[in-house]
Amino acid sequence: MRLKLREENTGGELLLFKEEAGFDRLFFTRDRFNKYFTIAWNPAESQTVTIDGAEYEFPANSLLTLLFNQSFSFENSAGIVAWQFNREFYCIIDHDSEVSCVGFLFSSTDHLFVKLNDQAQQKLQLLSDVFVEEFKTSDHIQNEMLLVLLKRLIIYVTRLAKSGYAPIKKLPDERFHIIRKYNLLVEANFKSEHSVSFYAEQLCKSPKTLSNLFAIFNQKTPSQIIQERITVEAKRLLCYTDRSIKHITFELGFEDVSYFSSFFKKNTGSSPSDFRNSPVGSQEGK
Repeated sequence: MRLKLREENTGGELLLFKEEAGFDRLFFTRDRFNKYFTIAWNPAESQTVTIDGAEYEFPANSLLTLLFNQSFSFENSAGIVAWQFNREFYCIIDHDSEVSCVGFLFSSTDHLFVKLNDQAQQKLQLLSDVFVEEFKTSDHIQNEMLLVLLKRLIIYVTRLAKSGYAPIKKLPDERFHIIRKYNLLVEANFKSEHSVSFYAEQLCKSPKTLSNLFAIFNQKTPSQIIQERITVEAKRLLCYTDRSIKHITFELGFEDVSYFSSFFKKNTGSSPSDFRNSPVGSQEGK
């Protein structure tokens, strides 16, 4: 089942997939014009999900959130319930005060698999059923009803993710928002700004303060977050496009091909050319 609502005046789109074989996404090719955020729920058995060429276990009774620029496929997509929406339908950045998920729930480098207890599964099933009912009810308030349901879904998923992430309990909201803002700034600027000092200045904090804050939050440093984001984008460009390594070097803000190659090998264990020619880099979708 594939249900879709499109707002003709704004281009906003909301989709719901349920028992849909072949549900996947190839951002750089087939789906490059459809910039959908995805919330996927696996209510069945554990299965494998492939995100940007890397395989992960998608546990049973869990949720996964994916950014619009990620490619993914599921071992058993018919067992997945998924919601997709674009920025024109609901912009999570413009409405961050409502949902508080930007920089935490959706990430290019850290994939949150949110485990659901029985109560959470029942609530998601109820929400899913109401979504289906509203999709099939064509009236003058359908868009508004579906938008309210989507907000409710995002807020609920964010709450579940926070409650399952122990370090967040140690952080006051203000500090947690700094972490989210840092991640958002990196997502927006990683191609041109590679130093922690740039992001620290934007947040009116010192690099040392950010390092201490991230030490509480997780084991990654602010610098590692930047490096991982650059590396993920480099892998995507090598996997899914025919752009030359020189082109990719400059696109990612490096001035020298040899320096970029050294950076990439340090973070992946292989050179850009070897990665592109490997089974992972030569996958379908290029």
